[in-house]
Amino acid sequence: WTFTLREGVKFHCGAPFDARAVAYSLERQWGKRTPLHPAYGVGGPYPVWGYLGLDETLDGVDVIDAHTIRFRLREPCSPFLSDLACNFAAIVCPEDAARHGEEFYRHPCGTGPFRLSSWAPGNSVELVRFDEYSGDAPFLDRIQFLAVPKSTDRFFRLVSGTVDVIDGIPPEDVAALDKDPNVRTIGALGMNIAYLAMNLDHEPYGSQLVRRAVNAAVDVKSLVAEIYGAQGEPARGPLPPNVFGFDATLAETPYDPELARTLLREAGYPEGFETTLWTMSNPRPYMPEPLRVAQRLQTMLAEVGIRAKIVSLEWGEYLDRVHRGHHDLALLGWQADSGDPDNFLFVHFDRTSAEPPAGNIAFYRGERVHELLLAGRRAADPEERARVYHEAQEILQRDAPWVPLAHTRELAAYRASVHGFRLHPTGRVLLSEVWVAP
Repeated sequence: WTFTLREGVKFHCGAPFDARAVAYSLERQWGKRTPLHPAYGVGGPYPVWGYLGLDETLDGVDVIDAHTIRFRLREPCSPFLSDLACNFAAIVCPEDAARHGEEFYRHPCGTGPFRLSSWAPGNSVELVRFDEYSGDAPFLDRIQFLAVPKSTDRFFRLVSGTVDVIDGIPPEDVAALDKDPNVRTIGALGMNIAYLAMNLDHEPYGSQLVRRAVNAAVDVKSLVAEIYGAQGEPARGPLPPNVFGFDATLAETPYDPELARTLLREAGYPEGFETTLWTMSNPRPYMPEPLRVAQRLQTMLAEVGIRAKIVSLEWGEYLDRVHRGHHDLALLGWQADSGDPDNFLFVHFDRTSAEPPAGNIAFYRGERVHELLLAGRRAADPEERARVYHEAQEILQRDAPWVPLAHTRELAAYRASVHGFRLHPTGRVLLSEVWVAP
């Protein structure tokens, strides 16, 4: 893949954007071959790079001249262009990274319409307009992001006019916001999935019968209706309906406790068994009330004899431990980095993604699914890719390493004086075209 770069672009620090900066920014992720930086030092490597298999896919990065860059791949990779739209492919200034060293993550230096002005960790981030931005100049002079953990505080700040936009809105607050003439709400189905993963490396989840029993024991529709309300949609598989390759013909897994008990008897667990059910302690965009979800699942599983002890941890520790496979059952989710199905399926189900720290926290290593996901990456024809992904989804439904739970609607609210605000299906907040009326 050869790219001709736009000329005259500057980084926020004033340095020129060029092919050398592009090569640096991608190579710093390339942990297995060119470890320019220690893990998570100087802003890289970013975990999704590894989950997408890019260490193995990329063969070389060539700086042809100041404004021409070439990526050499070991084999064809249709998602590669989409991968370059992911967060890990953001281009940063090499000189600025070298200047700040291990503190570089506190001083991000890109080429976008806004630059960092100040950051108070856990409190606020302030951006100001970058006057030398190479694209259309943004309308706003300044943006301040505030960390406001309580949804009630966010609600009252918005209706009082203290803030202009909020997200993280509980479904029960939507009606009240809609009644306020000075507030607008906006919602759209996001590219996300919430799921319950079974760790196939922990018994008894190596048994397909047990995994199918867990699926039959979970009443997904009632769980989504009770906890997500109108802001959730029951999931029937790992891909959201608005992602290319989604199989609309995939049958729903029926809620059937009696079938679950039968499957457990066939698997050698007539009295059920004890297990652990892990959940994060704080809300996520795909799971607004994780503890409630865990408690409902605990009740449903108990009805068929699966006695689950809930383990709840703070987000950072939780992620580290589930990616290393400490759990039996674990709640997690995914927000798309791009609109490509590979970003969901390869990350979560390919056998190469099952090495800790794993994106594939079910530690599922199905050989046929591996072959299909590689075929989907290599194929250029969209129809061929769709056929491959449909077959993979059918196999995953039979093998049942997950209980797919829900796709959530993105939801935000803003003051009527705000114009041009839009939701992005990947959850990104894009504000260069937003303006506020006096």
